[in-house]
Amino acid sequence: MKAIVYSQNGLPIADPQSLYDTALPQPQPGAHDLLVKIAAIAVNPVDTKVRNGAPTTQPRILGWDAVGTVEAVGDSVTLFKPGDEVYYAGAIDRPGSYAEYGLVDERIAGHKPASLSNADAAALPLTSLTAWELLFDRLEVKENEDEALLIIGAGGGVGSILTQLASKLTGLRVIATASRPETADWVRGLGAHDVIDHSRPLTEGLREIGVESVRYVASLTHTDKHYQQIVEVLAPQGRLAVIDDPETLDAMPLKRKAISLHWELMFTRSLFQTPDMARQNEILENVRRLIDDGTLRTTKGEHYGTINAENLRRAHALIESNRARGKIVLEGF
Repeated sequence: MKAIVYSQNGLPIADPQSLYDTALPQPQPGAHDLLVKIAAIAVNPVDTKVRNGAPTTQPRILGWDAVGTVEAVGDSVTLFKPGDEVYYAGAIDRPGSYAEYGLVDERIAGHKPASLSNADAAALPLTSLTAWELLFDRLEVKENEDEALLIIGAGGGVGSILTQLASKLTGLRVIATASRPETADWVRGLGAHDVIDHSRPLTEGLREIGVESVRYVASLTHTDKHYQQIVEVLAPQGRLAVIDDPETLDAMPLKRKAISLHWELMFTRSLFQTPDMARQNEILENVRRLIDDGTLRTTKGEHYGTINAENLRRAHALIESNRARGKIVLEGF
């Protein structure tokens, strides 16, 4: 099968060997696996982080967003059958989706939204899982809470779906941060009630919209840069959820206000095969229904053409520039 891989980590993305086309054997499904013929994929920041930071002894397939058709199923599969269209984000410790065929455990896959094209659906799985788990499993937001949520970096992939989930499914006042006019317009269109500029002090931006403190903060990027301000704007007994990779994160400043800290990593359930692993199937099926009834919409930002090494290098370069808006998708071989 066709696949796009890397063999040496840390190469600059302009180097043709940073991601290259190759051919690999088609995988065979295990007991809980779906063998999926991949139609479309999306590119995430984690793809670039693994390519840069994870050494490998053999060609490694990246990619943790896919849409495709089930070709075969393992002996223990009960949720899907051959011919089903599925979408999923996969597991970080297994080969990814930059290939014609992929394997995914049925417990972390969902039926593709019927109302979306393959490319539009590919934008959703990883960010939807991350945003849903952050909002409802980590921060434990209730449906009718009359509080405020500050989303730092709302224009990215996770922020784009988190803004929708919070504004459509809860009573929260959603305050998004964005530093460029086009990104501010993007998040307003997704349902943000207010937008402030994170290149300025957060306290100033909040004060200008009449907010002294917030109950919840979702810090999706540059947490270390904003950390002191985050502690300042969080209300006593507030909650902070983090998804990025600050070099250090000192929890002591949170003590005085009794602020709770929550890490979100959507790969945790599959990495540790947790008893509630099928929660991700449940989340993806919920998102599918919300897409198909018009409550949520795709967060596709740009379509980068067919799935090949050249186009994937372009996508990685845009993500590494920190100027991506929404999700970058690729489709077909």
